[in-house]
Amino acid sequence: MHDYVKLVIPLFRPNSTTMIIKLKYIIPSFIIALLSLSIAAATNGDKALARSTAEAPDFETIKKDISDPSSQYHYPKLFKQFMSNDTSMTLEQYRHLYYGFIFQKDYDPYRISAHAERVEKLYFKQKHSREECDTIMKYAELSLTDNPFDLRQMTFLIIALKEKQKHARASIWQFKLNHLVGAIMSSGYGTKEMPWYVISPVHEYNLLNFMNYIVTGHQDEDNGTIDYLTVKSTAEKDSGKSTPEGFYFNITELARTFEKRHTK
Repeated sequence: MHDYVKLVIPLFRPNSTTMIIKLKYIIPSFIIALLSLSIAAATNGDKALARSTAEAPDFETIKKDISDPSSQYHYPKLFKQFMSNDTSMTLEQYRHLYYGFIFQKDYDPYRISAHAERVEKLYFKQKHSREECDTIMKYAELSLTDNPFDLRQMTFLIIALKEKQKHARASIWQFKLNHLVGAIMSSGYGTKEMPWYVISPVHEYNLLNFMNYIVTGHQDEDNGTIDYLTVKSTAEKDSGKSTPEGFYFNITELARTFEKRHTK
């Protein structure tokens, strides 16, 4: 039997109390272990992902930058680079790409692609046939076409590519995943004073999973603009370090944008 990580995602809805829904989506712990090693290696050792200090995103500045055709952060330009697998993109470009997505017309913080459920049972096998890998890759890519920042589907795509020995393509997607995670981690420290900023509640769980934590509970704070997630560690040994009780995430801009678009 494999260990699985169940996700319970808090959903903000305007003019209503916070709703808790249980997703069908669960992530096999062996996949978390594989991806967390790659992400940890990148975020700790890649100078391109290093920042001397964390900095909360300035959404007004980001909105201005991505709307300026002469800026290197102009969103159509950034998104084209991302979709063309440009591995020269910097962390700052990824910060604008990730947080700037919130200002795009098709942004939906609660979007889940219909393709994501098509091969659910295959995700929990440790080994796959070539045909199964092709199936996982097909639906992961379709899901990512619908939601380009679906970190979960990126994870499954990378695993399938590695199983098929397509290491070059796997490395490109690993670069994308590392830099998206790096963008989130560069926004804070997960503390009450300096929370991490996300554009989707699911990313809170993805990030903590990649850090070898399982989410055990959720609390709303500051009128639903801060999520506090309690955790337990999945690591066998924690190098003598104590496991934090939980981490904080700021969803102010997410909630504001969602409410603005869905409230008449």
